[in-house]
Amino acid sequence: MASSTYLTLHSTPPPIDQQRFLFSAPDIPANKEQLKQEILSIVTEHSMAPLYETICTELGVAVDNPALQSMKTANTTKMEALNKALVDAEENAGDIEIRDALQAKAEFYASICDLEAAKDAFEIAEKKTAGAGPKMDLAFSMLILEMSLSNWHAVKAKLDQAKSLCDKGGDWERKNRLRVYEAVFEMSRRNFTRAAELFLEAIPTFTATELLSYDQCVYYTIILAPVALDRPALKSKVIDSPEILSVIDVLPSARQFLHSLHGCAYADFFKAFAELCDVVRADRYLYNHFKYWMREVRVVAYCQFLEPYKSVTLAAMAAAFGVCVDFLDEELSDSIVAGRIPAKIDRVAGVVETNRPDGKNGLYQQVIKGGDLLLNRLQKLSKVVDVEA
Repeated sequence: MASSTYLTLHSTPPPIDQQRFLFSAPDIPANKEQLKQEILSIVTEHSMAPLYETICTELGVAVDNPALQSMKTANTTKMEALNKALVDAEENAGDIEIRDALQAKAEFYASICDLEAAKDAFEIAEKKTAGAGPKMDLAFSMLILEMSLSNWHAVKAKLDQAKSLCDKGGDWERKNRLRVYEAVFEMSRRNFTRAAELFLEAIPTFTATELLSYDQCVYYTIILAPVALDRPALKSKVIDSPEILSVIDVLPSARQFLHSLHGCAYADFFKAFAELCDVVRADRYLYNHFKYWMREVRVVAYCQFLEPYKSVTLAAMAAAFGVCVDFLDEELSDSIVAGRIPAKIDRVAGVVETNRPDGKNGLYQQVIKGGDLLLNRLQKLSKVVDVEA
């Protein structure tokens, strides 16, 4: 099942956001009863009292009042200890200890999913924090909160803040962590090329385990790479990467997905691609972009197949991909009309003819368009000059 594959990869605690997404998504095949028990177990284990009643409503289960009271009691006891530590720091220690106590309170609120209280507490801690590095650590914690809420406008603002802090004095470890956060953000807004670049830069020295597992980071890279990279870059940066090779065999279908595409084994590629589709659709960051990703990967494969041919029969191409002619005809037609594949289909003859423009003609057309644009701007400028004169 797609959900079990995903949950194996996403092992960073607590995985409740992904679990809730899988439970609520009506079109994702998953064991809803198992997810319900896992969610309740996580909430109880981490004493997430502020979230408990909301979770019960989402899951359609009755509130267990004794369990809720037990969670509230545990949280009260912990908060009393944190407040006591803060008072002690304020009375007997310096600014660093006060900052640490404030950050501990904020992280506790985050751990029990009292998200609004956590945001307020992090902001208070930030005011007491000096130095670019510690402030970046707080920014990372706040980024996780905003991502949990899918508040992407706030994520962008906090990323900009973290980048500014990084420019002022972030060390290499924090810079690398920042790449991972930015990669997830870019992936969530469908900028797959930039996301793949950032994941590739982060993999050799990956440390952002509070956000993603290493396997998950590699998996995202593999999923995005065919869409983001050309064939030579896919080979050098991904397929031959020692870091990716070290874990690729524990990731379902990943090796076959990459190697069959690069090796032009299109029938094997489509099999691996179909298996990966279940995983991508079950990812809360990629769910809204699933159809786009699926279409873009297929376009890459079709263009790669057609590149060496002037013409090829639909039957031969369908056989290479292991699909029927009618399916391939419909697939190619949509992409050709959209301008994604430089070809045309002669359905009567059953042939696909490529019509790639030659380099000189393309450059000529580009120069003509640029000249027209320049002339238009000069005409507008001359009118302005005449009016002012």
